Amino acid sequence: MKAFTLRLQDATHSEEIVDVSSFTGEDDSGSFGILADHARFMTILSVGIARYRIGDGSWKYLAVPGGVIYFHNNILTLCTYRYLLDDDYMRISQALQQQLLAEEEKLQTLKESLHHMEEEVFKRLWEIGKKESV
Repeated sequence: MKAFTLRLQDATHSEEIVDVSSFTGEDDSGSFGILADHARFMTILSVGIARYRIGDGSWKYLAVPGGVIYFHNNILTLCTYRYLLDDDYMRISQALQQQLLAEEEKLQTLKESLHHMEEEVFKRLWEIGKKESV
């Protein structure tokens, strides 16, 4: 059985998985699969769970909050902000959901902080303008 290498890269580390026989992911056009000797290919993964198989083994799951994949010379490179690997679909699905919820909470906190800073800037500009008009 022909195989390829899966190279995973995120913000903090990278790893290579060899002897991958199949990869299934999803982009905006839908699900797609990659086998060894696939033509050059590049796409942007949707948020979700991709999967891959080593030889005839069971599926391994890869949770990603989006990312770019590029297949060339039997190397599939996935670049993403963060990824999670697991053999159990339910466990990785829950982990992805928790991660997305935590990031959403952080984003909401950041938005509130920026809104507060914006209000303070406008308040100070108004005070400066008021002093200059006197």
